[in-house]
Amino acid sequence: MIAKEPMIATGQVTASEQVKATDHVKATEQRQPATMDQRQRFEQMLSGPAYQAYAYSYPHKTAYRPLDEKVSLTALWEQEKRDALFLYVHVPFCRMRCGFCNLFTLVKPDASLPDRYLDALERQITALRSVVDSATFARFAIGGGTPTFLDERQLERLFTLTDFAGIGAQTPIGIECSPETITAEKVKLLAVRGVSRISMGVQSFTELEVKNLARPQSNQGVLTAIDTIRQHSAAVLNLDLIYGIAGQTVASWLDSLKQALTYAPEELYLYPLYVRDATGLGKIKQKAKAVTDLGDVDRVILYRAGRDYLLSQGYEQVSLRMFRRCDVNTPDMPLYSCQQDGMLGLGAGARSYTQSLHYSSEYAVGRHGVKAIIEHYNEQTHNDFSYAHYGIALNANEQQRRFVIQSLLIADGLSLLGYQQRFGHDCFTAFPELSLLLENQLAFIQSGQMLLTAEGFERADSIGPWFTSSTVRAAMRDYELL
Repeated sequence: MIAKEPMIATGQVTASEQVKATDHVKATEQRQPATMDQRQRFEQMLSGPAYQAYAYSYPHKTAYRPLDEKVSLTALWEQEKRDALFLYVHVPFCRMRCGFCNLFTLVKPDASLPDRYLDALERQITALRSVVDSATFARFAIGGGTPTFLDERQLERLFTLTDFAGIGAQTPIGIECSPETITAEKVKLLAVRGVSRISMGVQSFTELEVKNLARPQSNQGVLTAIDTIRQHSAAVLNLDLIYGIAGQTVASWLDSLKQALTYAPEELYLYPLYVRDATGLGKIKQKAKAVTDLGDVDRVILYRAGRDYLLSQGYEQVSLRMFRRCDVNTPDMPLYSCQQDGMLGLGAGARSYTQSLHYSSEYAVGRHGVKAIIEHYNEQTHNDFSYAHYGIALNANEQQRRFVIQSLLIADGLSLLGYQQRFGHDCFTAFPELSLLLENQLAFIQSGQMLLTAEGFERADSIGPWFTSSTVRAAMRDYELL
């Protein structure tokens, strides 16, 4: 599985606010120019690779550290707006670890570990009962790892534990899965439990490319799994595909997309391949045993081919990665804004977002490190789960950066008025370097929204890192991954 940006609504400016938005845009015409240092960093970004890092969340988890003092979660969440939270539950188990995967997950755990993990999850929920009972959840996602690694009894228990009063009939519920873990019985259980979105990692329909990803998988297994989902569930189906794989061509990439579209998935995520040091492919690359991925230029060519094909087939682009079928009627659902609404994460590896603090358990990729963190989670008491011990505090500047990054890198764009209403000042005043995106035709302003151009979208994975603060960059650079 690959980590995703959550499905969001960004809080568009209403028609009654358009005049205010227009006045606001006029007021930015005399904005402070970017400094020489900011211009130099921007030029470095433009001259560097398009694919630098996936900015689906900010700050990145490698910027987290042990907190100087533990933080009471009851007191923390009492200060937060809790009428539209994102509930996320992490299941850190998989049958296999793909060569590109750097997620927090344990492959083939001991038979007793999932049940002991659910015991710990129950204690965590009990410790946070006052938070859970006072919250309304606008989104609910179960990720991993591979949640459908759990057997039917364990899945049923997971849904029973998270059957919170704040999850309404209209709350979208999503779950991640992989082909080898799908059965008709599990899909039927998900349907009964109201799961409205099933996301499956396919990555490629070309067997050589799957092999080059170090992913044990057969095409027949994938097709059977998709058929099973379509037969027993009316949920939105998302399929993940990867471009930039060693040996991949435009023809083979488009062939994978065409095969995916035979199932008319409501959504597709197109992921550029990142080969990171701690992953299986990263270790192969370090030892120079084989070429594990394509270069930056080739990935851009593949991205454009995939984007153009999906747009021609009736899909709309939501972000660099996400494409949604235009003819799908989106059901009424509670509004959720990742820029302003929080996330409550449950389970080892899950992150929680409040306005001033992001917290989680520790992070690792290697089997020894992941297993140790899960075992530590399983040993936590009610009192332990009542506090945050690990994370990052967000000062005003970091909160503002997060708002900009989370808005600008999706199709809805950055609401200039929304930013000003939230923080009390113009975003170009706080971040004059944003004007460089406009000057270089990577973004434009329309109806009070700052939107990326097609060229800007291509640069989303370099714009995100470019806009990261020096403090967060330093923390990420110094992080020692286990």
